[in-house]
Amino acid sequence: MITPEQLEDLLESDAEDPTLVVLAGAAVVVPAAALDTDRYRGAVEVVSRRDLVDQLGTGTASRHDLEETAARLDTTVARLGA
Repeated sequence: MITPEQLEDLLESDAEDPTLVVLAGAAVVVPAAALDTDRYRGAVEVVSRRDLVDQLGTGTASRHDLEETAARLDTTVARLGA
């Protein structure tokens, strides 16, 4: 469900305070402010860009780092049942 490409999208997003969320089985990048709207009510917040950069230690991570992080986040989301 969570892919390295989605993490790249999060890192490259022009949205204000972008966050990767899972809603209805799909992962999407949305501005944090959108999480308070009816459209994203019930979405599971996976990671914000700020937190992802902190985890990676950089805003321009290697493909390997993105793959490892995506796998870890995917496992976490699966355990939550999202």
